[in-house]
Amino acid sequence: MSKKIFFTGAGTGLAKGAALGLAKEGHHVVASVENHPQVTSLKEAAAKANVEMEIFKMDITNPADRERMHRYDYDVFVANAAVNEGGPLGEVPMSAFRNLFEVNVFSTLETARIAAAHFVEKRSGKIIFMSSMAGVMASEYTGLYAASKHALEAIAKSMYQEMKEFNVQVATINPGPFSTGFNDRAVEEKWEWYDEEIHYTPKEKMKEKDQAMADQYDPEDMIAEMVNIIPKHSHKFRTAYPDKTAEAMREEEKDNWEKEI
Repeated sequence: MSKKIFFTGAGTGLAKGAALGLAKEGHHVVASVENHPQVTSLKEAAAKANVEMEIFKMDITNPADRERMHRYDYDVFVANAAVNEGGPLGEVPMSAFRNLFEVNVFSTLETARIAAAHFVEKRSGKIIFMSSMAGVMASEYTGLYAASKHALEAIAKSMYQEMKEFNVQVATINPGPFSTGFNDRAVEEKWEWYDEEIHYTPKEKMKEKDQAMADQYDPEDMIAEMVNIIPKHSHKFRTAYPDKTAEAMREEEKDNWEKEI
């Protein structure tokens, strides 16, 4: 059955691929993107794929842009727009931390609230939060992003309960590390402010962590999983992919009960 599916942050990465993939499957896709160049790029990609999508510019941090959501009807809302940045929590500029929460938590919730009100009026619908393995896991120099996704997990769990009586579903999708460039930008960003003459975190340790993050999966596999899960009427609250990532998430949660300081 064809669904009307609304994306935020569909201009790049996994959401761009999933939006195109769902349109190919015959679903009506409303794809919002952060800026006008991404509008042009996505329109070109849709034309090349021979699919139709409604594409418009919506920076989720911009209240005027968010108001445009009210123009559309949809059955599924995919809260995907996010930013990523790494670095040691003791030294990363607090402005970067605040900006990351503004996008990944506060503005994401504001869009989800608009979708929730829309679905309550319809007495049906589904909100999917694009979380991450970082919604459960955290490690050195990834705390900014992990903290924001931990917050998003709490939002999703609460809304899952709160929206039940209105026949509105809530779920998360938790990708592992996929090579879309999103993780690479996070690795690079901290070197814009880090100065080993000033900061105490060893440069070598951060470089080692960067190397460990270089091993990433083919995004086409995750895109296919999203195309499968997003329009489904029934599925698990949390979809972690691939299986190796799901196992690592379960193991870390278990370890947190057993580790000592």
